[in-house]
Amino acid sequence: MRQVSSFLGVLIDRASLKDCVNKSLGAISGIERPVVFACANPHSLTTAQSDTSFRDALNEADIVVPDGVGISLLAKVCGISLGPRITGADYFFGILNALSQLGSGKIYFFGSSSTVLELIAQRFKEDFPSLKICGLQSPPFGMWGDEDNAHMIEAINEAKPDVLWVGMTAPKQEKWVSANRHKLNVPVIGSIGAVFDFYARTFPRAPQWMCKAGLEWLYRLLREPRRMWKRNFLSTPHFVALSIYRHLLKIQESSRSSN
Repeated sequence: MRQVSSFLGVLIDRASLKDCVNKSLGAISGIERPVVFACANPHSLTTAQSDTSFRDALNEADIVVPDGVGISLLAKVCGISLGPRITGADYFFGILNALSQLGSGKIYFFGSSSTVLELIAQRFKEDFPSLKICGLQSPPFGMWGDEDNAHMIEAINEAKPDVLWVGMTAPKQEKWVSANRHKLNVPVIGSIGAVFDFYARTFPRAPQWMCKAGLEWLYRLLREPRRMWKRNFLSTPHFVALSIYRHLLKIQESSRSSN
């Protein structure tokens, strides 16, 4: 049975990486129903407050993990029980390593640019020789029409992947998955965004010591200040203030009801 906690109106799982992987393998084998995976971080939770369709997309996902040291810290401050921090990269490698041990699996990459996808394919062959890439698709930049969308979904379904990795920016990727999940005949769909660039090595991930210390956000800010400054200097303070405000409000309401 799924165990979740609500954080700023978004349901976040209290599961380990092993639990998430096993649930996904169950979907691939047909034992479990299809799984949609998404990540929650301070920026996404803040965005979801004003973007209701994004919040709905997150709450419709089957696995939502706390990706970001900010969520883990604020959850403790607010007395919210969450599972361990799990990044999109953790889930990505967890699924592929598990399938590799089983000896088979068909993988489809949807998102990013054709250059990034080619680099992914080159590395993938070396890392996971027992697995097969059954599709690489770079969607049009920006928005696209219903006809284009239908063709892309048709291509994915014809390839019959076990796992569909979606690599677009949030909230675009989560909204696209939510709008199309019932048209996609795929057991596991994971919105993993920047993991495409990390895996292609077009944008290096932070050193392991920084990841363990919860400083990956600083590494990305220093590497991509134009793209990341809003997240760190606008979204994060807003997330902290909103989380504490909601927590204090809850305490006040609880005190009133007990009197």
